[in-house]
Amino acid sequence: MEPVREYSEDELIALLPLPADDANKYTRGMLAAVVGSVRYPGAACLAASAGQRTGAGYTEVLTDPNVVGIVQAWRPSLVVRPWSERASIDAPATTGKPRACIVGSGFDADDAASGDLVHFVLKHARMPVLVDGGGLGALASEKGQRLLKRRFLNGWDTVVTPHGGEAARLAHAFALPTDDPATLSRLLALAFGVTAVVKGPDTYFSDGETVARMAHGTAALAKAGTGDVLAGMIGALLAQGIATLDAVALGTDLHARAGRIAASQLSAIAATAEDVVERIPAAIAELASA
Repeated sequence: MEPVREYSEDELIALLPLPADDANKYTRGMLAAVVGSVRYPGAACLAASAGQRTGAGYTEVLTDPNVVGIVQAWRPSLVVRPWSERASIDAPATTGKPRACIVGSGFDADDAASGDLVHFVLKHARMPVLVDGGGLGALASEKGQRLLKRRFLNGWDTVVTPHGGEAARLAHAFALPTDDPATLSRLLALAFGVTAVVKGPDTYFSDGETVARMAHGTAALAKAGTGDVLAGMIGALLAQGIATLDAVALGTDLHARAGRIAASQLSAIAATAEDVVERIPAAIAELASA
């Protein structure tokens, strides 16, 4: 059994990215979200709006051209472009203007172009990258592993956010044991050169050295789309310059709080991913006042 760290409320409160009085949308962090597909346009909406609610100053969505209008209508303050307009992925994070990217939420895993997009982001994004959902399968390929190694050696952090089944499929590439999620998070981190977040009733995450846990989730989050919300939340915290393991700790905590608040108001039966997004402000306020 791995020794497991749990962040205290005081530690999490200290991580909240309160904006400076002279902040602007760029100093507050730019989040590029390469998300969604014709089959799953809602994932783009959920991930991007969660990123906004979690504090990213500028959120840009790169998605299938057939989905652009849907995402624009969902939240007009989002900047939405087709996948072909990828210039923002090449722009590195700079001092005072942090950036991060999420990729894979809502990707159609059966579409070979999805894997190509993941590989493009891993190769060109000189900033923290979070890989989620339908993009995770591209990591187990020879090219995916090579790109992850390159990112690791260059000091560009990568986060992966698989649920149990996705984590088991990633583990298969290295014949890793999957019986203990704490150990699995550390082994995935070491094997792929990433910070691995193994989602579940208790979520375990590791950078290969530290293993930590978020242990106050809720069954209300066991609905389609809530993983996309979490990806957007962690991505936004990375985009604001928070250290990777800390961003995961704060993101998973706020996600669980938002889920519990939604359940308390709407019931664990009725709460949806959209409801979780709308409770992120209440979750932030709850933690800030703890």
